[in-house]
Amino acid sequence: MQTSHIHKMSYDSDRFSIDPIQNLESYSFMPNEILENYSSSDNSSHSILTYPSFHVLEQHSTLESSMDKNSPSSFSFSPNNSPVSNLHSNSYAFRSQSSLEIINDSLENESCLMHNQDDLWHKIRELENAMLGHDDADMLDIYDDTVIIQEECDPILLEAEKWNKMMEMVSRGDLKEMLFTCAKAIEANDMEITEWLMSELSKMVSVSGNPIQRLGAYMLEALVAKLASSGSTIYKSLKCKEPVTTTSSKELLSHMHALYEICPYLKFGYMSANGVIAEALKNESEVHIIDFQINQGIQWISLIQALAGKPGGSPKIRITGFDDSTSAYARGGGLDVVGKRLSKLAQSYNVVFEFHAIKADPTEVKLEDFELRHSEAIAVNFAMMLHHVPDENVHGWNHRDRLVRLVKRLSPKVVTLVEQESNTNNLSFFPRFVETMNYYLAVFESIDVALPREHRERINVEQHCLAREVVNLVACEGSERVERHELLKKWRSCFTMAGFTSYPLSSFINCSIRNLLESYQGLYTLEEKDGALYLGWMNQALITSSAWR
Repeated sequence: MQTSHIHKMSYDSDRFSIDPIQNLESYSFMPNEILENYSSSDNSSHSILTYPSFHVLEQHSTLESSMDKNSPSSFSFSPNNSPVSNLHSNSYAFRSQSSLEIINDSLENESCLMHNQDDLWHKIRELENAMLGHDDADMLDIYDDTVIIQEECDPILLEAEKWNKMMEMVSRGDLKEMLFTCAKAIEANDMEITEWLMSELSKMVSVSGNPIQRLGAYMLEALVAKLASSGSTIYKSLKCKEPVTTTSSKELLSHMHALYEICPYLKFGYMSANGVIAEALKNESEVHIIDFQINQGIQWISLIQALAGKPGGSPKIRITGFDDSTSAYARGGGLDVVGKRLSKLAQSYNVVFEFHAIKADPTEVKLEDFELRHSEAIAVNFAMMLHHVPDENVHGWNHRDRLVRLVKRLSPKVVTLVEQESNTNNLSFFPRFVETMNYYLAVFESIDVALPREHRERINVEQHCLAREVVNLVACEGSERVERHELLKKWRSCFTMAGFTSYPLSSFINCSIRNLLESYQGLYTLEEKDGALYLGWMNQALITSSAWR
């Protein structure tokens, strides 16, 4: 793991610099014992997935630590730490099969699809090729070629051929191919293939394996949860909306901080946004920063320091913050905790500071809730939260556009937007599964470089900070799916239609981010395009940072 850094910003000749803070403990938002130890390493259930020659798997819990023991679907590890859910009789139940059962007395030799249906299928495949790329799309052929049946075919022979191809695929041991095929089978409502593949996949995935094995464990859990209709229950439980003990909240805070440290994604977002805000407000005497998801308030440490060192003296600073349930649980209290810590920090730098907490949900906030003052210059921060605000595809009312337009009415000097570069909002199940797989595989690969595979903290970070997002993306639909990412080009359209124009990020911010990435191992990439910054892993863009005015 990298040495703990929170970067310090300061002004010098009308611009700011960013340097690592050396004495974090003096104003740390993390309990001391967590900062000192967060990097240290350190109820069984039965699930029956049967098919010819397949046996009962006895396992121990994966996500169970965050789940109620009596929840509709409880999670479990196999002896190799692979997860399978225990589905009760009131959920979707896996059936035992004594044979392939492909012979049916009522089966007749007849045409299975008309030519126009076949043409339609080929057009759909062309669309999938365009969306998924040839490599991922080719993986689907093993399933589609056996399911899409030509005219005057023998159903018995086709069924046998289908299972033959499935056995060949399993023998290759390509976990990604098998996960894609399983998801495709679920989409086609082919439960025999689904159950059999889940049984085989449970033997291959592991939370302590390589990146695809680890992600595969959570993708498999998500598929099982989708069949059991328990995805929303799992997601809410992992979001910890109902605190259990003080210890568990401290542990969650530790996991969140570990993710912040071992990967540059959050630091990239905070540093790039702070750089833009510092530049936009450098000549102001009173500033008002509105943060629509303030989390633990860590982002504002370096900005307060930078403004405190501004030539001519620090401006008056007011921060308005919105809370979220996960952050509130992790910190063990409301936003007053964040306000007191930031106030203490500002006082140590002789900065006049005021904190304002808004209890309203961002979808319900009104203009008067911000208590605007004519003397203040406003900056608005959207740090990985706007994708949680539903658009018209969820309830028929576009809360997302409403919020962006409301922010425009504030006449801000600058609006910063940091988001995951992923397209999951409006996709149907299978393309969304592929998008989720490719995106989070890059994230898991980057974590693999930072921490050993057997490291307990790595397992905790992936389980408590990433698995819940995977489950929600794959297993939930409608209003229950709250992870609704968009590509930057979609956000650009949203902000442009609300009347905003792009605020290009300076070359100095680009340089600061490159310096940050030098402290991390691995194949991180940074690209500047159309005034925005793209942080990625290898050829996969993961996070974007842009600004608007």
